[in-house]
Amino acid sequence: MAELRKLGILSFAKMNALISAFFGFLAGIIYAVLGVFAQAGGVPVFPGIPTFVLGFAFVIILPILYGIFGFIGGAIMAALYNLFASWFGGIEMKFKVHK
Repeated sequence: MAELRKLGILSFAKMNALISAFFGFLAGIIYAVLGVFAQAGGVPVFPGIPTFVLGFAFVIILPILYGIFGFIGGAIMAALYNLFASWFGGIEMKFKVHK
């Protein structure tokens, strides 16, 4: 059994940013599609802003925002993990080595 005692803060933050940006992209697509359906149903999403512009903005802006906040959150989580793992021990993991 191996124990994960320390995380690389920068590497964890980068990976968390990428995963968060991916989910931001999915959320942007969902918001864009829902906005098109709402506009087609006669519900003004944001009066004066064409739906395609709003949808394009969601698909571009949300991954960027999710990525930024994912990076910050990942760095905080990794730092806290390192602190708590030094006090209480890390996560136990079992690995299988292929030869």
